[in-house]
Formats: sequence, C-alpha cells, structure tokens
Amino acid sequence: MELLLLFVTALALCLAFALWWVLGRGSRRSRRRVRRALRGENAAEKLLEDDGYRVIDRQLTASWQILVDGTPREAQVRADLLVENRDGQRFVAEVKTGKLAPNPMYPPTRRQLLEYWFVFDPDGLLLVDVEAGVVSEVVFPVD
Repeated sequence: MELLLLFVTALALCLAFALWWVLGRGSRRSRRRVRRALRGENAAEKLLEDDGYRVIDRQLTASWQILVDGTPREAQVRADLLVENRDGQRFVAEVKTGKLAPNPMYPPTRRQLLEYWFVFDPDGLLLVDVEAGVVSEVVFPVD
C-alpha cells in the first residue's frame, strides 16, 4: 500500500512538472513574440517617419456588422498603425516580419490588407517589411 501511494505521488509530481514545463515554455515563446512585434512596430514607425509619414494612431480598431444566416454579428479588426502623409492622406500601415508575411501576394497578408481596405476605408495601405527596411503602398483598384 505504501509503495502504491509513493508511486501515485511520484506520478503526480512528474505530471505537475511536465505541465509547468509546457506552460512555461509557451509563455516564454509568447513573451518573445510580443517583444519582437513591439520592436518591429517601433522600427516600422521610424521607417515611416523617414519616408515622410506621421503616426496618427497605434493599434486602431474598427468594427462592422456582418450577417450570418440573416443574423447580425459584430466583427472587429485591429490594424498596427494609422499614418498621414504630407498631403494629409491617411494610410493604414501593417507591420510584418519574417519571410512570407511581408509579401502582399501571400494569401493571409493579402486578405488582411483587403479587410483593412474595406473596414477602414483609408486613402491607401502601407505594408512595412521591417527586416528589409521597405515600405510598400498596396492598392486594390476598383473598376
């Protein structure tokens, strides 16, 4: 009986340690990702300012209603930056890092930009590739 109790206790301790290890690693990854994103947004602001844009707002949100089977649902969207050029035109700027995400032809990025175009109705969209130091204007022409 004592041996069984010792085994169950040891098993519980091993499971608790495994859970702590898994959750702790996930937290570190999340913190690292957040730090990288913040560094990227700070670098993006500098790139945009160097290109003549002025930051108006950060992490701006908007919502709109969509109908799902006739039932109205509220959807929200959050963009990285709202900037203004010297002519007073406003642009939503999306900051991206990595290999695929900064490419406007990468489907998730393209869909995100298209959603910004629809929801925010800006004068234009800017895609900021922080690692390459490039700011690209993206337009969805409507004919």
